[in-house]
Amino acid sequence: MHTYYMAIDVGASSGRHILGWLEDGVIRLEEVHRFANGPVKRDACMAWDVDHIRSEMITGLRKAGDIGKRPDSLGVDTWGVDFALLDKDDAVIGDVVCYRDHRTRGMMDEVFARMPVEELYARTGIQILNINTVFQLMAVKLHRPELLDQARTCLMMPNFLSFLLSGVKKNEYTMASTSQLVNAETGMWDEEIFNRLGFPLDAFPALDMPGTPAGSLTPGVKRAVGYDCRMMLPPSHDTASAVLALPAVDDESIYISSGTWSLMGIERLRPDCRDVCRMAGFTNEGGYARRYRFLKNIMGLWVIQNLKKEIAPDADYDTLAEMARAGMDFTGTIDVNGPEFLMPDSMKDTVVAVARKELGDYPKTEEQILAVGYRSIAESYAATARAVEALSGKTFSRVHIMGGGSQDKFLNQLTVEATGRDIYIGPVEATAIGNILSQMLADGVFPDMQSARRAVASSFKVERVGA
Repeated sequence: MHTYYMAIDVGASSGRHILGWLEDGVIRLEEVHRFANGPVKRDACMAWDVDHIRSEMITGLRKAGDIGKRPDSLGVDTWGVDFALLDKDDAVIGDVVCYRDHRTRGMMDEVFARMPVEELYARTGIQILNINTVFQLMAVKLHRPELLDQARTCLMMPNFLSFLLSGVKKNEYTMASTSQLVNAETGMWDEEIFNRLGFPLDAFPALDMPGTPAGSLTPGVKRAVGYDCRMMLPPSHDTASAVLALPAVDDESIYISSGTWSLMGIERLRPDCRDVCRMAGFTNEGGYARRYRFLKNIMGLWVIQNLKKEIAPDADYDTLAEMARAGMDFTGTIDVNGPEFLMPDSMKDTVVAVARKELGDYPKTEEQILAVGYRSIAESYAATARAVEALSGKTFSRVHIMGGGSQDKFLNQLTVEATGRDIYIGPVEATAIGNILSQMLADGVFPDMQSARRAVASSFKVERVGA
């Protein structure tokens, strides 16, 4: 009999239940459930349908039991920055709002009036993005203060979903680090930030590290799925789990965790909170074993996904790539990381408008618009690679692309051309693998992170694309 570990990996557009186990020294995976996810429009905001997510999590757990592969433990991971507020009875207060909601407009100025941007970055090392938890909380404080008054607990998104299954309230370090409320040196909530911004620190459970037990299924969930299992805290920010699954034990690679967002950077043992890093747009998010993910958030395939919806919604991505190739006669690139790309009414119109502004010219056809999108992402990768080397004082010989976006062969080839480096592709399911690895490490299946990464390298296909 195998010991099964489950990753419930919930993304901004879909969620998956993936089982993992070790068989003859090889890590095996099996997807048992997949479900759609996405923000829904409420009266006043864009929010997550947490009832839907909870129902789907239970469905996936039940399916694992139905096929005779009950997980011994499970962990939940999601995207960063979002959170839920709970009242004294542990009921959700208000909506669980999506980071793409417009409520953070103007909140940077409000926060910086209380704590200058240079000081906020020096304390946290986190890239200044208007989606960050710190700006979302300021919006609540200024526009819905009654919600904070009622709040007795604030749980980051994956830890809230874990709570829905277990009833145990914990906040995990890697996820909390995305909030811009955690001190980069101590790895704990930064009391000075909370005091200066007027946020209720006592509502934020102290931080736990990946590998911490988090209870078991509640009686109600246990009845619904037909069995019990242990809950564990993985690196609950999806990129932290993906980086744990990096199939290399050296430090010669710049990594890209590629999906709706592209997270590009290196792993470090110490944070770098210099102001030059802030100016370059880099972040120091928490990683497994108190390592740091020194990386930059790049808008990534969000641009392509939205162009596809407008230009060729029924086409597959190979067809989309052929269309882009036909438009490569327009050679300009634009900065796809501007705030106008975060939630545009029309991605096509945004690409054209930004091209007009930055280039003095613009793509005339849909094929050219796609070409600009693809090429601009690849050029953003190249610029980020150069910046990583300049800031770290180290040269990196290759780029390693993991996650679902690593399957985009056209973007991979453009990345080779733009960066001038060899590209290594895979594994596709890096986030789920890292989630499962953390559970295996907690159980002693692997003695350390290096041996776990070696197992990833020998268990999953990694493809090299030469420069």
